[in-house]
Amino acid sequence: MYDRKTWIVVIACSVLIAVNYWFMQKNARERAAQSPPPITAPANPAAPAGEQPGVLEIVDPEPLEAATTHELRTDKARYTFTSLGGGLLTAELLQYPAVLDAEHFVTLNAGDPNPIGAISEGADGIERFNYTFVSAESEEGRKLVFTGTHPSGLKVKKIWQLVPAETPGADYQLDYRIELASPADAAQQTALDRFSLYLGRAQPLQAGESSINPASFLWNDEGEFTQKKSTSFTGGWFSKPKSLISESAQRLDYAGVSSQFFATVLRPIEPATGGIWAKTAPAEVPKSDKQELAVRAGLILPNATLAPGETRGFNYRLYTGPKENKLLRDIGHGMGDVMDYGWPIFSLPARFMNFLLVHSHNIVAKFSDKWSWGIAVVVVTLIVRTLMWPLYARSNKTMKRMAKLKPEMDRLKEKYPDDPAKMQQEVMGLYRKYGINPIGGCLPMFAQIPIFFGFFRMLQHAVEMRGHGFLWVDDLSMPDTITHIAGFPINILPIVMGLTSFWQMHMMPNTTADKTQMAVMKFMPILFLFFCYNYASALALYWTTSNLFSIMQTWITQRMPEPELKERKGGSGKSLMERMAAAAEEAQRQQKMRQAQGRVVEDDKPKKPRGPRTGG
Repeated sequence: MYDRKTWIVVIACSVLIAVNYWFMQKNARERAAQSPPPITAPANPAAPAGEQPGVLEIVDPEPLEAATTHELRTDKARYTFTSLGGGLLTAELLQYPAVLDAEHFVTLNAGDPNPIGAISEGADGIERFNYTFVSAESEEGRKLVFTGTHPSGLKVKKIWQLVPAETPGADYQLDYRIELASPADAAQQTALDRFSLYLGRAQPLQAGESSINPASFLWNDEGEFTQKKSTSFTGGWFSKPKSLISESAQRLDYAGVSSQFFATVLRPIEPATGGIWAKTAPAEVPKSDKQELAVRAGLILPNATLAPGETRGFNYRLYTGPKENKLLRDIGHGMGDVMDYGWPIFSLPARFMNFLLVHSHNIVAKFSDKWSWGIAVVVVTLIVRTLMWPLYARSNKTMKRMAKLKPEMDRLKEKYPDDPAKMQQEVMGLYRKYGINPIGGCLPMFAQIPIFFGFFRMLQHAVEMRGHGFLWVDDLSMPDTITHIAGFPINILPIVMGLTSFWQMHMMPNTTADKTQMAVMKFMPILFLFFCYNYASALALYWTTSNLFSIMQTWITQRMPEPELKERKGGSGKSLMERMAAAAEEAQRQQKMRQAQGRVVEDDKPKKPRGPRTGG
């Protein structure tokens, strides 16, 4: 059984989690009350000089003709273009139903009046005029051409077309070419980096997304991937809120905006110097009781000039689709980094877990499509834990042998009550004598940490699980909240995970041979409960299944013969830990000797005679 201290820590941590969540919700409601209304119209590019760049205007300088829309379509996406800006107004993903609305589909750039690919002069100075649709150069169902004159005087031609069907990810990609021509009578050269191409907006699609992975903007410069979330604009303890973030790039490979499961990425065919700007805007999210933020961004044109009468063209490829690991890596050009799994210690397990999960699901779906993704999570867990069985068996054996050393440990405590260094050295001698590795008892827990966090990172963008349920869980990519009590969500799977974690701890061999080890192991269930509580329920399902597997393993090993505590042959030499402890003890002894000698020398020094006193 656990002592009273352990239960006090558990209860205290639970209370802190509840209080922390309550304050987060309270702060979110306060921000929502103070936030401006959602943006309904873009900036006016003709704003008078001296006004702040990016100030949003609702009234256009003059009435505009009715915009016309045109459509391109693949098997998995429907693209709607508008002559107002000559760009992509929306991308409807036909494989992904909208949240709480199975009759419609996820639509990227929805709610933004500015089309992707529109020219922006400065941050948010997006063009607001009708292009002419060129039917002679367009191809039915394959290619659209728009021409027009930008307010700056540049002649602009925009060409949109589907990519070849054999191209990886062709169903979610478009080729985009923009040609800029300076008038022959222009007074001076035109700096192209004053313009940018609008990348659209990304926002959470349902309540709970922003707490897992908020909307963000991203770019790849010389092979180095960077992503900044909408929280970068709100400020913190050491930073002030920002209305605009602008980043430069020496060799921009691509830039885009991203929500938890979907991304819009524009890739120059020929990487060049440039950059990216980004801003936020309020977003309306279904069934969300807090203020959500959308991210809007633009890709700055290359650092070059356009002479009078000169024409230059730039080719891009646009991706508007799911953040699916295999799909993005098949596309190449570093697009796999859009998954943003993090450091290699986490990204490698995350990619492996994604591979294992997808292939397990493909097998399960052949037999039953109901709950197939939830069953796939269980199958993956069983595979991983079966592979770790030898490690767990070795750990269990180590802990049992350490438990048998408890009488010896108690005698050492009585023998060296005031000399912990000497006691530790003797304990290490005992471990060496019987061939026990004290770290061996923690190996399964430590080995699971990279796997756990790899699964954690993978689930942040696991679009495959979006909208798929299991048992009482409606969506494995979201917390399994069944109700709220005083504003606090009641999530069943993380609670079950915490209970099974403590059950597992209770079944393990009870030894106080290493207090640090036992403290770490008692704290781990609380730590994982904190990680899982408001996260994707698939993570709690994985860890709960893992706990139940461990409980079964422990039940089996408890019925196996007890390991014998035998002295190791040839164990007379000191172990590394013993040598380190002895070296530390010797260093401490030498330091004490030098300090003692220093005091003797100081006492033996002749005192300097004091001069005669002067003054009153």
